[in-house]
Amino acid sequence: MSGLRFQVVSEAFKKMPLAVESPEKSTPAYYGKYVFGKEQMLKYLSKDTLKKFMAVVKNGNPLDRSLADHIAAGIKQWATELGATHYTHWFQPLTEGTAEKHDSFIEYAGAPGEGVIEEFSGKLLAQQEPDASSFPSGGLRNTCEARG
Repeated sequence: MSGLRFQVVSEAFKKMPLAVESPEKSTPAYYGKYVFGKEQMLKYLSKDTLKKFMAVVKNGNPLDRSLADHIAAGIKQWATELGATHYTHWFQPLTEGTAEKHDSFIEYAGAPGEGVIEEFSGKLLAQQEPDASSFPSGGLRNTCEARG
């Protein structure tokens, strides 16, 4: 089995990078095109949700679950209108690297055979990561606090 692994790594190093051309001559014309920023928030969030969210950002108010659910619904609508089917939880542990967790908007509806549903909730938007490697008994902590 290890011979196969070395063969795959060897093949990967033989691959040449693809030539990539900018979609526009001016970087500002396309940079941030797929960012859920202020313009998108004004379109996809209610005025009340946006006001509460801005208070979270500016004043450090708590982000409660219902507010997170409203924001997640707006983000999901925006993303799916752009053709997105998946999202990435990207985090930066303090180990000089990054990590990603890829998920889709699809969740199982229940028992096997019952189908699937589209879902993206506040729980998925603002989640903590289990990190049993740091605590003798396991536990949860914010991703930004992860060290290992």
